[in-house]
Amino acid sequence: MKTKAYSNGEITILWKPDRCIHSGICVKTLPQVYKPGERPWIQIENASTQALIDQVTQCPSGALSIEK
Repeated sequence: MKTKAYSNGEITILWKPDRCIHSGICVKTLPQVYKPGERPWIQIENASTQALIDQVTQCPSGALSIEK
């Protein structure tokens, strides 16, 4: 399974595109971070570490996870 990693130096967000159900919760919660029309689409530097952790825990499919 393909996994992409996005790090801010404190945490790394792992995204598994094959698991993503495109619920849009990430984009609605942190639109300054998750930008589907841009590359890279996850711009982790645009939010605090705690905001990122709080958002990732809301991912219904488990496509987003945190690695410390």
